[in-house]
Amino acid sequence: MSNPNKRIVILTEEELRKTFSRLTFEIIEKISDLNNLLLVGIPTRGVHLVEVLRKEMLAKTGFNVKKGIIDPTFYRDDQNRVGTRLIKATDIPTSIEKKDILLVDDVIYTGRTIRAAMDALLSWGRPKSVMLLVMIDRGHRELPIQPDFCGRKVPTSKKETIYLCLKEVDGEEGIFLGNKTLEDTP
Repeated sequence: MSNPNKRIVILTEEELRKTFSRLTFEIIEKISDLNNLLLVGIPTRGVHLVEVLRKEMLAKTGFNVKKGIIDPTFYRDDQNRVGTRLIKATDIPTSIEKKDILLVDDVIYTGRTIRAAMDALLSWGRPKSVMLLVMIDRGHRELPIQPDFCGRKVPTSKKETIYLCLKEVDGEEGIFLGNKTLEDTP
């Protein structure tokens, strides 16, 4: 009988750090004016990832990129199926008009969270562009949404769960495949 609590390491702490570095360089290469960039995290892990990316960008460019939070909970079209969680306050510190927005999330699965985040974001104004960064693309899309920046593609079954751990939040760092319930997610 298999252990339901067993997890598989997808990215170790060192591999995760290298992935952050690579993604940061890709962002810097694609965005010509970092002053026009706004990193927007999607709760919960996207908010923490924004902080990691900001630190990486500051170290590589000396520029402190602006950040924000967008909670798409009330814009979801599948609330009755996925339920709700504790709402994180949306915080957009500047006008998004004509800004390059980089939505940041840990895992993309069906695309519904990203669609809801874009709907929520567009209620704040009309940006110049909206891009997406995810650490893991696990497939199974229900909507035609693809990331512009992706740490790794990891095909999964619909029964599997991928979760990101960050030292500041979880006391350990890495990306794992396993059986983690919503109750386990901070």
